[in-house]
Amino acid sequence: MSTTPEKGGISIELEHIFPIIKKWLYSEKEIFLREITSNACDAITKLRRLNSLGEADVDLTGARITVQLDKDASTITVIDTGIGMTEEELKKYICQIALSGALDFIQKYEGSEADAQQNGIIGHFGLGFYSSFMVSDTVDVITKSYTGTPCMKWTCTADGEYEITDADEDEEAMIGAFGTAVIMHINEEGKEFLSDYKLREVLDKYCAFMPEEIYFDNGEEHECKCGHDHDHDHGECDCECEHEGHECECGKCKPINDTEPLWLKNPSDCTDEDYKNFYQKVFHDWKEPLFHIHIKADYPLNFKGILYFPRISNEFESLEGQVKLYYNQVFVADNIKEVIPEYLLMLKGVLDCPELPLNVSRSYLQNSGYVTKISGHIVKKVGDKLTSMFNTDRENYESIWRDLKTFVEYGCMRDKKFYDRVSSSILFELTDGGFRTLDEYLEAAKEKHENKVYYATDITSQSKYVKMFRDEGIDVILLDRVIDTQFINVIEQNKEGVKFCRIDAEIADVLKADGDKTELPAVADLFKTIAGGMTKVEFDRLKDTTTPALLNISEESRRMNDMMKLYKYGGDLPMEQTLVLNTASPLVEKLTSLLDSGDSERANVIAKQIYMLSSLSQRQLTADELVAFLNDSYDILGKL
Repeated sequence: MSTTPEKGGISIELEHIFPIIKKWLYSEKEIFLREITSNACDAITKLRRLNSLGEADVDLTGARITVQLDKDASTITVIDTGIGMTEEELKKYICQIALSGALDFIQKYEGSEADAQQNGIIGHFGLGFYSSFMVSDTVDVITKSYTGTPCMKWTCTADGEYEITDADEDEEAMIGAFGTAVIMHINEEGKEFLSDYKLREVLDKYCAFMPEEIYFDNGEEHECKCGHDHDHDHGECDCECEHEGHECECGKCKPINDTEPLWLKNPSDCTDEDYKNFYQKVFHDWKEPLFHIHIKADYPLNFKGILYFPRISNEFESLEGQVKLYYNQVFVADNIKEVIPEYLLMLKGVLDCPELPLNVSRSYLQNSGYVTKISGHIVKKVGDKLTSMFNTDRENYESIWRDLKTFVEYGCMRDKKFYDRVSSSILFELTDGGFRTLDEYLEAAKEKHENKVYYATDITSQSKYVKMFRDEGIDVILLDRVIDTQFINVIEQNKEGVKFCRIDAEIADVLKADGDKTELPAVADLFKTIAGGMTKVEFDRLKDTTTPALLNISEESRRMNDMMKLYKYGGDLPMEQTLVLNTASPLVEKLTSLLDSGDSERANVIAKQIYMLSSLSQRQLTADELVAFLNDSYDILGKL
């Protein structure tokens, strides 16, 4: 037996691989239009590059791409005034699957792939053209090189059989002096694209910012500003009316894309109105964004973009944003969770990453190292923007803080580096208006309650507590969103010694009056019977004599319950609650006198009312409790 190694190359029969490419090259059929149109863009870009290198001397004034729809013929045609192909190039780049004309051009004329990306050359894989067969039975390519060689026609059927012939006069006229036309004869699977609306929708999605002017011709007559119908190639209306020089607004005469999108411009050249208009145009959102971040990263990364913080009406509104990913102005995808950190996914914006490593469909990211660097840079820019706004325009920053609050808190919970970057610009809203940073709050509180932050979650139900603290000159912050109690855990972990305490979790020392505590065993027993075994009864002497009792729930117990609810771990846990009876209250003194005199019936009625009223500040009464409370209240009114 021979032990000599046998070597060879894998052989692929076109008749076997072509149907696979046709059917499975891209996950979405509509991508065919992006691929064919971006190839047309490349063709013009290459010719511009040859002009700049002195390899060609061609007038590219009026260079354009035209997408034509012919419903009667069931064709979609993409025509460019680009570099074109000779017969040899046609055979080389079109007849050989996965041989990229872009890469060949790079090797011949560019120093590196990075240089090519800088000059806007898009194609890489040599497969994009074949996406046309996803929606076509037959594809014709009519092309004429800028070098003046004869105009050629290539025709290929869905089974991969092709034919190359000389183009006839009409076909050459379609091209003009040079360029390429790709005529797709749409099959049954692609007939949805023979709709004006659908085709324009796809163009707007994928080609809205391609670097060469794109025109859309649906084969119908067009209406200019003066209201007259006219049929023309392009330019001004030629109708005979008293007005002159009417510029046509149709897609046949006016580009449907913006070749110089806002993200390519210098931030200093852009106005707030420019950013606002761009946001509304791209995202169709009538609400103005809170602010924007214009990114122009050069070294070591190379990407540009504009990110917006959207205005959210309430915390339950969808927080899902939309960041559109572009590759040299060609739309790639909306879903870019690998590029944007999870906690910033509510952002809206555009990112153009010409060095982004993509697979053949340009839909999935392949190089996690590069993506991680982009993600880190975005986090840095967001953090720097928040800090800058806080330092330079605090009044405006405070006006939008409630809209930013949830985003910032969630980001701090998920990313320690983000927390470190923005911690000094985190604000807390006070229950009586105004905002404080944590350091500002602690500085003001150091004499009365050092390193302790008092907060409320509902100003209405906790209004009695808020007033008691306010009367003592103590600021109370408002934490009224579900995420808040989880966020303060993060602060306590990072700020040694600092403790957050809800105003109804304990009796603050500053609320207590001078004098020793008085224990009233009979009163305690009465309330234990009314409140049940889960409630502790204690006594304290408060400065506020109008309040007979306060029902407190421990901070730890409440936070655990909030966490269970937040992560849906089941029902409420039993919470440790304490009923604190105010011995300075005349009502408690009266209750003591009634018990001492043996009038337990009246004492019981008063104790029930005290307990129910104190409970209302903590929770909603059950149905049975509410009925009993109302009946007792009516009885009391009847005895007055």
